[in-house]
Amino acid sequence: MKYRNLMMASVAFGLAFAGVARADDAATVAFLMPDQASTRYEQHDFPGFKAEMAKLCAKCTVIYQNANADASLQQQQFNSVITQGAKVIVLDPVDSAAAAGLVEIAHSQGVKVVAYDRPIPSQPADFYISFDNEGIGYAITKSLVDHLKKTGVPEGSGLLEINGSPTDAAAGLIRDGIHRGLKDSGYKTLAEYDTPEWAPPKAQEWAAGQITRFGNQIKGVVAANDGTGGGAIAAFKAAGVKPVPPVTGNDATIAALQLIISGDQYNTISKPSEIVAAAAAKVAVQLIKGEKPEAKTTLYNTPSQLFIPAVVTQENIKAEIFDKKIQTPEEVCTGEYAADCKKLGIIK
Repeated sequence: MKYRNLMMASVAFGLAFAGVARADDAATVAFLMPDQASTRYEQHDFPGFKAEMAKLCAKCTVIYQNANADASLQQQQFNSVITQGAKVIVLDPVDSAAAAGLVEIAHSQGVKVVAYDRPIPSQPADFYISFDNEGIGYAITKSLVDHLKKTGVPEGSGLLEINGSPTDAAAGLIRDGIHRGLKDSGYKTLAEYDTPEWAPPKAQEWAAGQITRFGNQIKGVVAANDGTGGGAIAAFKAAGVKPVPPVTGNDATIAALQLIISGDQYNTISKPSEIVAAAAAKVAVQLIKGEKPEAKTTLYNTPSQLFIPAVVTQENIKAEIFDKKIQTPEEVCTGEYAADCKKLGIIK
């Protein structure tokens, strides 16, 4: 009888173990992104995540949804993917503070959460993976400051600062990096703005008001990403300012690369989202298997991996973007930008 009970227990354990293995092989993973103000999520992040998941877990189901800057919609999407059986949710939150409640919901149901790109400060996720956002803010600022000094812009001159969304903790980190870069720069901040939802039209509207207010006192703009930087550039052009003061960016969007090539934008950050997305897929699969992903650091009490990006200007755009095949000349050097691409040696 004892032998029979032991056999039954062994069989039950074996079936349970087999069931776990099958669940691992066919687990559901959700990839929830925050907005469509940037094209990166559809063009780079999700394709990179999906491709790596296909390599690491061919039988896994990947659910992708974008909240279009609506925190309530993202909560609905979050609850929906849990109902659909997601074992791991990779979350780039619309609202970093509100996302704390989502992490609590997930953990109460045994679902793992990977914070992606934007951290969740008040409630530790299972892992955080991103580029170094504070480092990005500092790098674009230092690059601009060095350029201003090199071109003879006197200390004491004024700059505008355009930050990202006030509900995005990553935007806060970028802002902290910008402040650090400006602290001992010798240049003063004329005005500073947190851009709701990272929306370029709102950045443009604000910049237009500051151009009216400060005029030629504005010697440069530290913008937290390419969308807000592009909004500022559009405002200067609409106001007839020539040349446009040097403007920073971040994300290396095609539009920003074209503006750098034409001389309208000074810098951006090359951070191929596919790299971070692939790393997030690896972490997701490790969590599905019950493994502990290796953390390189800790941020907001969350084990983290932060990638270091590269600053791109006209001087290195060919080497960083085209030689590394992050973008192709066919995608970027179109129409009016072809002549400047030739000058920079991007095309012949």
